[in-house]
Amino acid sequence: MSATIIDGKAFAEKVRTQVAAHVTRLKDEHGITPGLAVVLVGEDPASEVYVRNKGKQTLEAGMNSFEHKLPAETSEADLLALIDQLNTDPAVHGILVQLPLPAHLNSDLVINSIDPAKDVDGFHISNVGLLGTGQKSMVPCTPLGCLMMLREQLGSLSGLNAVVVGRSNIVGKPMAQLLLGDSCTVTIAHSRTRDLAEVCRRADILVAAVGRPEMIPGDWVKPGATVIDVGINRIPAPEKGEGKMRLVGDVAFASAAEVAGAITPVPGGVGPMTIACLLANTVTACCRANGLAEPEGLTA
Repeated sequence: MSATIIDGKAFAEKVRTQVAAHVTRLKDEHGITPGLAVVLVGEDPASEVYVRNKGKQTLEAGMNSFEHKLPAETSEADLLALIDQLNTDPAVHGILVQLPLPAHLNSDLVINSIDPAKDVDGFHISNVGLLGTGQKSMVPCTPLGCLMMLREQLGSLSGLNAVVVGRSNIVGKPMAQLLLGDSCTVTIAHSRTRDLAEVCRRADILVAAVGRPEMIPGDWVKPGATVIDVGINRIPAPEKGEGKMRLVGDVAFASAAEVAGAITPVPGGVGPMTIACLLANTVTACCRANGLAEPEGLTA
């Protein structure tokens, strides 16, 4: 195996340490504590674990964590009223509504009711527009984490060919915008792309975000390319026992690692960076709200 394995856990730890140092500075020099509010509607088990982790890491970084758990049958009016309250609360610098929401709630309406300056998920239509036009915005956490890892691994990304496989609003599209912002030549590919293999083989940077297990084999990877695998897929693992599952990415790791220059594993690659970047975004939002210098190295 020739590829350098990009250790997302270690890198996320480094980002969290930077965040905590900045939080300490905000408290000591300005008497300000960044605050993150997380809203969870209903009892989706995966979301509950995720929200618990977010709360824990927020507190570990020295920030305030405000958790709002609402019953599944909460009305849209009540949810919007809560968001309105958080929008005007000066102690709250970041607001995150955990998705997916129960079916009777309009996710777009709910996300677009968040103050864009507090939208630490970067999903608000204003932030999408600002990112697309190269202006200062809140950037979605997963693509931001990918960008940080690429910069750490490669230094300057200027002039590199980047292929993003996947066109979701949460990862694919913002990832492409961020790579453009760092002067890459960017192709967005997807399931309908003609000769996807050939498109992938041209990439110096290959970002896989399609949500299909091991869809990209090693022979689609350009020798020496940097591969960022955003996929998290559960597949049966009979070797572990009946009914057991294991996690794999969108890239066939073993074959890709023989060709790539560097690659993120699944699990332990992009995943840990998502919450680390959420914390970074909260600190950035807090600094912007108070007219203070933004933390270096923690923004796009």
